[in-house]
Amino acid sequence: MRNHPILITALAACAVISLTAYSEPAAKSSTATTQLFNGRNLDGWSHVLVGDNVKKEDVWTVKDGVIICKGTPLGYLFTNTSHQDFKLSFEWRWPTGTTPGNSGVLLRIAGKPATFMPKCVEAQLKHENAGDAWGFFGASLDGPPDRIQEIKDHATLGKFKGIKKIKPAEKPAGEWNQYEITVSGGNLELKVNGELVNQVSGLDILAGPIGLQSEGAEIHFRKIHLEPK
Repeated sequence: MRNHPILITALAACAVISLTAYSEPAAKSSTATTQLFNGRNLDGWSHVLVGDNVKKEDVWTVKDGVIICKGTPLGYLFTNTSHQDFKLSFEWRWPTGTTPGNSGVLLRIAGKPATFMPKCVEAQLKHENAGDAWGFFGASLDGPPDRIQEIKDHATLGKFKGIKKIKPAEKPAGEWNQYEITVSGGNLELKVNGELVNQVSGLDILAGPIGLQSEGAEIHFRKIHLEPK
């Protein structure tokens, strides 16, 4: 996620916005590969959404083994378990007939959300920017100076920092893409469609849920697996 007009509009009046359905996740320790999405329903996932009385199924549904995220209102789906070091793999696409937009994978989510975003590191999914990495609300990350991006006065997220991808590897809208995200100690490695697109250091070492963003555009997810490291 980066500067986006939907974000500015949606949270211009933070005082009247409520964030629904957050509960603290349980820690998980296992050496076995975990299927985070069972292909049938969203058991094992909770949600945060901007607005009163917004239900999970108003934004996220499952059809034919695919999670369909409508994109509005803003928020995120997150695992009921916490994870520190892992390799996460999944597929995503911007569906045919829609305008590709913005989303992200939230890593090591720390505590309750500050707004529609929690403190976390994000593996970017914004169209044509997949492979960027961002740290929000003080989440630490670092990389080569020539790839560092800093946003100092965002209307809703304040100051945050990112590491630009090394190269693009995303397929055209309508096609399935594969993301492989490896988090180990203070390091993050991102691969898109088998291509190494980013390496980031300096992450805070902690366990937290994994999240999938709703950020203004319809996006699909499938085949979500996690292997503890």
